[in-house]
Amino acid sequence: MRRISSICLYFSLALLIVACGKKKSATADQQKQAGAKPPPMRVDGYVVVPQPFQENIEVPGSIIANEVAEIHPETSGRIVQLNVVEGKYVTKGTVLAKLYDGDLRAQLNKIQVQLALAQKTEERQAQLLKIQGISQQDYDISLLQVNSLRADIGILQTSIAKTIVRAPFSGKIGLNAISPGSYVTPASVIAVINQTDNLKLDFTVPEKYSGQIKIGQLVTFTIEGSDKQMGAKVIATEANVMENTRSLTVRASVMGKDNALMAGAFAKVQLSFDPDPNALLIPTQAVLPQARGKKVILYKGGTAIFADVTTGVRDSARVQIIDGLKAGDTVVVTGLLSVRPEAKIQIGKIVNK
Repeated sequence: MRRISSICLYFSLALLIVACGKKKSATADQQKQAGAKPPPMRVDGYVVVPQPFQENIEVPGSIIANEVAEIHPETSGRIVQLNVVEGKYVTKGTVLAKLYDGDLRAQLNKIQVQLALAQKTEERQAQLLKIQGISQQDYDISLLQVNSLRADIGILQTSIAKTIVRAPFSGKIGLNAISPGSYVTPASVIAVINQTDNLKLDFTVPEKYSGQIKIGQLVTFTIEGSDKQMGAKVIATEANVMENTRSLTVRASVMGKDNALMAGAFAKVQLSFDPDPNALLIPTQAVLPQARGKKVILYKGGTAIFADVTTGVRDSARVQIIDGLKAGDTVVVTGLLSVRPEAKIQIGKIVNK
């Protein structure tokens, strides 16, 4: 009986030793697995390669007449004749309105009579001066009277000419603003005339493009309600950048004629600048916006390196990098939110090859 008890005791101790050995072995395996490093994260990359890139922008513009002027009378008076026909094309010098000038012509007739009498007096005194019949002073007074009357006639003739309102240039008359018989002053607007033979296009570009605008440069534009592309040639730029908008005003001459074009119309202007043959472009999704600036993730020797970059223009899928990258760099384009600085990564594929 005692022998059986001893055997049972030895058997229990053996089972205990085996169980402890298995537990220690399992614990060691768990510690080994916990200390193992995770495999590198697989990402896609984009190799930066210089390539030609032409920048195109669209800006708003306005169609303007080559010349436009409000027609005002030069003097006050009552309109006795009005030749303004709304929407009519008139040539330069056409009489548009005539103001009452009866009082001025009456004064002119009076002074002309006085001048004729003064001229006869001056002629008689000139004969007397030759025979020493009068003094030189008396003759000079009569001559001064003649010249003074002639000056008065010139003033009245100028005043009469101001009662006639003429077209300052050839163009199209707008809507009539007055009626015959109205009393007008130099502040009154009789009509507005637009020179529509040659139209211009005014538009503004951001300050950073001011150095790329050249005289003679061709631009295209469209107007509301039409998809037809029309052309214009840059003829001038403003002398300075507007401080409130930091933009430069550009003026172009519209090429050709189109009945659909009207002064004041809104235009969408498309500009194409000289291409950059060595632009550095990367996919748009590779750029990580930051609170201050922008970053990209570079693949260098199996490590993720976060680099600051300066971006330029972009199109639908690419963005230009002005500073921060060089040709040959590999930029990470997938898994951007999971990659941490200095983390080990592995390139799965190069998307631009």
